[in-house]
Amino acid sequence: MKVNEFILKEIKALTLNSSVKSAQQLCKDLPITHIPVVENNKLVGCLPESDIQTIENKNRSLNEYSYLLDHFYTDESATLLDLITLFADNDSNLVPVLDKNMQYVGYYELSDILDAFADSPFLHNESDTLIIDKNKNDYSMSQVAQIVETNNGKLLGAYISSENMNNIEITLKIISEEVNEIIQTFRRYDYNVITQHEDDFYLEELKDRAAYLRKYLDM
Repeated sequence: MKVNEFILKEIKALTLNSSVKSAQQLCKDLPITHIPVVENNKLVGCLPESDIQTIENKNRSLNEYSYLLDHFYTDESATLLDLITLFADNDSNLVPVLDKNMQYVGYYELSDILDAFADSPFLHNESDTLIIDKNKNDYSMSQVAQIVETNNGKLLGAYISSENMNNIEITLKIISEEVNEIIQTFRRYDYNVITQHEDDFYLEELKDRAAYLRKYLDM
């Protein structure tokens, strides 16, 4: 899948000579957080909808409010994860796209990128999700992959979902008919398995022991 197939051009970029009124009307017609502002096919910046709506004098030009512009964009080689990060970092649902000559070519919309990510094998394939954590100084991505694969599992993807000063949390998407074997191997290598799974025999054993203890105490 080529991400640049999702580049859109439906929304016409404004210029610094555009009026505040035209910018406000555009935001009123479309649920966008930012408006690309372009001069001579060069991106000047992105005007936040939250700021433009506070301007009372609608007849002024955007040139008088250039200090409000945010400066972010992407290029045609960006990946899905690059774009999702860019959307999140800028709290935006629209990201301008520039070509290799820094010319404005269009924009990405957040909804399209999220739909593309949701349809990717990483999320779309039927699989199990494991969340594990370990001391930051002791974990190894190569070891994580090896544990999954030596137990006849297939690792669809992995990412660091959380971290603090001491520990790092890793989310895994795997395909396996022996999830319990993978879970127990992670424990043998001192990984803490955060997610709970029906096939986790270790947890079932703990439940049985707890039930036996309750029965003993009730005697």
